[in-house]
Order: sequence, then structure tokens, then C-alpha cells
Amino acid sequence: MDTLAVKWSAMDRLLGHSGPFAGSDFVTDDDDSVKQFIRYECRVLVVGAGALGCEMLKSLAMCGFSQLHVVDVDTIDLSNLNRQFLFREPDMGQSKAEVAARALQRRVPSCRVQAHHVDLTTLTPEFYRQFHVVVAGLDSIEARRWLNATLVSLVQCEHDAETPDPSTVIPMVDGGTEGLAGQARVILPRLSACFECTLSLFPMEARAFPLCTLASTPRLPEHCIEYASAVLWPQSERGRDAPLDVHDPGQVQWVYERAVERAEAFGIGGVTYALTLGVLRGVVPAVASTNAMIGSACALEVLKLATHLARPLNDWMAYNGAHGVYVYPFANERRPDCAVCGRPAPLRLRLPRSATLNDLLEVVAAHAELRARRPSIVSDSRPLYMATPPALQEATRVNLPKRLADQLQLPSRAADRLEYLLSLTDPSMPLGRQLLVVLEEADAAQPATDDTVEREA
Repeated sequence: MDTLAVKWSAMDRLLGHSGPFAGSDFVTDDDDSVKQFIRYECRVLVVGAGALGCEMLKSLAMCGFSQLHVVDVDTIDLSNLNRQFLFREPDMGQSKAEVAARALQRRVPSCRVQAHHVDLTTLTPEFYRQFHVVVAGLDSIEARRWLNATLVSLVQCEHDAETPDPSTVIPMVDGGTEGLAGQARVILPRLSACFECTLSLFPMEARAFPLCTLASTPRLPEHCIEYASAVLWPQSERGRDAPLDVHDPGQVQWVYERAVERAEAFGIGGVTYALTLGVLRGVVPAVASTNAMIGSACALEVLKLATHLARPLNDWMAYNGAHGVYVYPFANERRPDCAVCGRPAPLRLRLPRSATLNDLLEVVAAHAELRARRPSIVSDSRPLYMATPPALQEATRVNLPKRLADQLQLPSRAADRLEYLLSLTDPSMPLGRQLLVVLEEADAAQPATDDTVEREA
């Protein structure tokens, strides 16, 4: 049996350990097999090499973990240097993962760090399966959802098809910070609440605009700014050579001017240079002490998981340092109908009979449990809208302004309301979701809101 199976077959023992300290069989001499496991065998993956990721890598290395991997697709920018301490000015323009790996190995020579300068969604399930623990220091809910769903999918169930095999459970330790606030949590896939179980607790992102709305039916000044930066800039002569630099005043001015032109074409007001800056940068304040504290808390949870020194966090901890020092632990409950780790029923969405396909996509983007920015919608007969590949997106875009009722087959019995079962997919939802869309005659003038969204019983 390989190391992963040998060490993590004791996951049930860890879960059954209720005491605050190590069990009687835990020893501390230098020849202890637990220490040997940490030093030479335990493989830990850190996803994200930003401000929090740098702290996680440092804390894990100082705890003795020497088989580390780090994944990050970003490169180092000038604005990173004040809080991402593994980087220096000569490193600008280089891969965050590769520079962080080299810097950490210089500071902790006994630690081996392997860098992966790739998008985490391009890595195969076999890549993630090789690790004992995955630590997430991401700044995106979408990326967290994808990583959570991937780790849940790796869990194999025993003969009864209900009980997870502990040797296939790869814990996910997730951290996040914003200013003087932060959080850390431990997710044991299919054993505890997963990230998707608690998705509705996170506030909606301010820029949660579906791309189809930006391209076809913009109504807000923010739509015009997003379209200029996400669509027009990559098509421009300068944009073909380099991504948009939101800290370059000349490039921000270019986006502002294109956004004004688009706003005028659609009769939209309110596009200003200040608003353009706010939409483009979307700055989340970072405080070095908060990152250090949350990075250390996550490393401590990895240490507890790897050694059985103590029971891991159950399962979420919030830190608030704005008014003193305040730490609040909380145990989230696993949802039986979770779309990732449970048995989800179709999500019921109520819309007026006059609703268009674009109206449905906007509801899907704004819904607290879906948040799909690049959604694809398929009926039982044909695709209604496909976000990818570009050829299918172009072919199905013509359906966006059309009424849903006109694009779907009429039920056998006409009634005051029509019900359709549709399939939703999105890059942040590898497993997809079933939607039960209800088109009603009554109060058809009112668009769907949180009050008109129900979960099918």
C-alpha cells in the first residue's frame, strides 16, 4: 500500500479523537515516524502564491514540511511587493510560483518546493490525487469552488456507496483575508461541510456580470467598463501584445474612453474616470499581519492533520482585528442537498412568462448558490446558450433576446405556469446543476428576486 493509503487510512482515528492534545501513542523523539513522515513523505500542495500564499509556504516550511508544491498562474507586479515578502523588484514580470519556490528554498535549504506556473483548472485529477493535504490561499470564490468540487470528486465510497473511504479523502485547508479580517477552515470532503455547502454565506461579488449581458444587453455603466476591459482591450493592437495594466494611467484612460463610447451607443449615463478606476482595480485591502496570522493558522491545521497531534478545526474560524483581537470558531453543517457533496434536487427559479434567455442568465449570475458568470444552458432537446467554445457562443448568442417560452417545447398541458428542466454548467461548477425554470403568468411584470427563488422539494 502506498504512503497516502497507509497514513490516511487512519483518518477515522483522527475524526474520533476528541481530546485537545495528542494521544498517548504520540512521541516526540527525533526518530519518531511521524516526524519522518512530515520531513520526507507528506506532500502538501499550496494553491496561490500571493500575499497569503507566501505566508502559508513560509509557515509550512518552518513547521518542517519539506515536500511542498505551489500552483499559481500569475506573474509578479510592482503592486505585489509591499505585501508578498518572497518577491523583490528584480523579480517583476516573472512567475509567482517559480520565484516563491526559489526564495523559500534559499531561506529553508532542507525544503524542496516544486513550482507549477499553470491555471489550477488545467491540472488533472491525478495531479491532485498525489497530495496528502491541499492548502488554498486564493482570492477568488470561483477558483475555490472549482478546487473544492475537484477534491470531492476524488473521494471513493466503500461497498455501500454511501460511506467514504478515508484513504481517498484529501483535506482542504482554506484561508482568506480582507484588511484586518480573515478566516481559516478545514474541509474534509464528503465528511464535513464543503465549500459549496456554505457558498450562500459569502457576499456577492460586485462585478458578477455575465459576459452575455456585457456583450448584448448592457444597462449599467459598469457593464460598459467591463466590456471595454474584458472584450475590447484584448482585441486592440496593444491588447494583443499584453494584458491590461490597471495601474497604467494611459491604459485606464483608453478603457474609460471606449466605455464612454459604448455607453453613448446604448443610451447609458454615469461612466466616469473614477468609476472606471474602481471597476478595473477592485482593490481588496491587504494587511501583512492579517496574512501572517491566517497563514500560520492554516499551517497549524495542516500540522494537526498530518500528525494527529490534535483534532483539526471544526470547521471554520473567523478573525477580526479591526476593534481589538477577536476570534470566532463555528461548525458549519453539511447540506444533504449540496450540489457538490450531497444529492441536489433541481433548483427552482420563478420567472415571468415574458422572460428572455438573457433574463435567466442574469438570475443565474446573481443567485447566491449559483454565481455563474460564464454559464451554458442546455434543454433536453438542444443547447440554448453556450459560453464556450467561441464558435458555439457565436452561434447561440442570437437566442439571448428571445423569450424562453418560445425556445422551449410547450408542455403537454397548457396552464397558468410552464415548467422546464434545464442543465446549467459553468467553469466554477465542474458538476453542473439542474434548474427547474417556472414561467408564470401571474405578476409577470416582476423579475425574479431572492424572494421568487425556491429550491425544489
